[in-house]
Amino acid sequence: MFTGIIKDVGRVAGLVRSKGGLRLRVQFPNAAEFSTLSVDESVSINGVCQTVVAHGDGWFEVDTVEETLSKTTLGSLHQGSLVNLERAVRPLDRLGGHFVLGHVDCAAVVQAVRELGSSRELWIAFPDAFSPFIVSAGSITIDGISLTVAKLEAQLFAVAVIPFTFAHTTIHELKAGRRVNLEFDILGKYVARQLGTLSSAAAADSKINEEWLREQGF
Repeated sequence: MFTGIIKDVGRVAGLVRSKGGLRLRVQFPNAAEFSTLSVDESVSINGVCQTVVAHGDGWFEVDTVEETLSKTTLGSLHQGSLVNLERAVRPLDRLGGHFVLGHVDCAAVVQAVRELGSSRELWIAFPDAFSPFIVSAGSITIDGISLTVAKLEAQLFAVAVIPFTFAHTTIHELKAGRRVNLEFDILGKYVARQLGTLSSAAAADSKINEEWLREQGF
């Protein structure tokens, strides 16, 4: 589990494609945070939870499988790409963002990046199927960054990005047309699931149907 508070911006140092998968090598400048990574540890790369399979001085590697490549933007990375990095949360860490699993729901497209004085407003289009999981003032993860939904329209939302986040993540690279990884709030997904289950159960238990209405003279 992660919090969406980015600890470092790494750089892709190598990509090897094999049998539909991808071996990804990432370099990290923050030795204090990432030098103690170990094999089998989880790490978030642009919001995607991956497992460390090898590591060395200033780098680590992960194997990205077909399922992940089909749902995220990791397959579009290239040599030199910057990526947001976060290690898995420890029980004693402060939860500065929100509960982030690193299980990306979909890739979405940036529609606009607007300058608003000292901040930026980022507009992103998302598939309608995920509409039940997003609310205004709720949390959302964009490329692993925990952000707050500032504005919400049909299949479109905006987040406000403070200068610190803009400077210390890959958001400063985003432009209209770029694809990003989205993870919707897990709490919202569970609530939507439960409400849907309850609605289905209520409909199944109801005696009001076309035959019953005819019997009642409707």
